Amino acid sequence: MARTHTSLQKQPTRRDTVRRLRPVARSETKISLNDEIAHLRDLDVKGLRARWKSMFRREPPLDLPRHLLFAVLAYRLQADELGDLAPDTMRLLKQLASNGTTSGVMQLTAAFDRRRTELKPGTILTREWNGQTGGFAWNGKNYDSLSKVAFAITGTKWNGPRFFGLRDETLVEATA
Repeated sequence: MARTHTSLQKQPTRRDTVRRLRPVARSETKISLNDEIAHLRDLDVKGLRARWKSMFRREPPLDLPRHLLFAVLAYRLQADELGDLAPDTMRLLKQLASNGTTSGVMQLTAAFDRRRTELKPGTILTREWNGQTGGFAWNGKNYDSLSKVAFAITGTKWNGPRFFGLRDETLVEATA
């Protein structure tokens, strides 16, 4: 029986693609990110414009001052080396840029925050303190949840966070 050999090749990452597309942006000898940014600081406007052209393959905007040229180039170096913003954050920033009203910005950021803080059903929250995790202590006994502590205190079933005043009242009123 003949055996076939398949070679497992590493799929190119965005970083590999960027490096292939921008060979002039970074020299083949590995320079640390801090050294590259320090080098950018030493460049004048003409040098920063040349570096921009080598990184982005186009001329920089003519009205961009030196400090912004430096900031964009430094950000791009850091993003290439350490990773860029998450896609949902990029999407939010693009929406914010297209929607110039203050109320629109507030609505977009509130919705974004809600999406990032909402917990999925079944999520278990734990807290670590001094290397120990889990539970709540009351009167020398440990309880698994605030609801069980509230039950121990009152003898009736309560929503633990509501009993201890941990619910945001404006949020509760808005949903009621």
